[in-house]
Amino acid sequence: MPRTGYSRKLLWRWRNNPLRRRHDIVEAWIVLATWTVVAVGGTVTGLVTAHTADEMFARQRTERHSVRAVLLNDVPRSTGALGGTDRRPASVRWTTPDGSTRTGQTLVSTGLKAGARVTVWQNGQGRLTLAPTGSTEAAIESGFLGTAAALALAGLVFGAGAVARWRLDCRRFDEWDREWDLVGPRWGHKTS
Repeated sequence: MPRTGYSRKLLWRWRNNPLRRRHDIVEAWIVLATWTVVAVGGTVTGLVTAHTADEMFARQRTERHSVRAVLLNDVPRSTGALGGTDRRPASVRWTTPDGSTRTGQTLVSTGLKAGARVTVWQNGQGRLTLAPTGSTEAAIESGFLGTAAALALAGLVFGAGAVARWRLDCRRFDEWDREWDLVGPRWGHKTS
């Protein structure tokens, strides 16, 4: 099977060539290492981050539980809500599973009057907290976090590879300047 011009052009740094310099080989290894770390490291980082976030959301769903509470003050209806549910902090009173009564502040829907019954969420220590993330929302958020982590790693690795190649180019330019200083004067201007 004949080799195409594209594959020869793509892999020219790896072939034995009298014009190939040591800098070309170093650059080829930098590019290969960059892409390998992005592909393998990005995948691993994304999967580990997504798995960790999913475990955290699952732990929140098991630790947090809902409790019925009584609203202690009126929550006026908001005029600024644009089609969504507007929530504001308000004081509530609830009874814990051990029978003690507690008060605290949490977000409740607007337009409720004092004495209204609302559902609040508490953690294992009995402190008010936000509702746990649902399994579908958790899967989406875990996927987003994993993708963001993979992209962050890719950005860092590509940046490091670009800096390494830039430094290599600076060395090439310095080397070319030194060679030109040796060869340039030999070319003098002779006219006859």
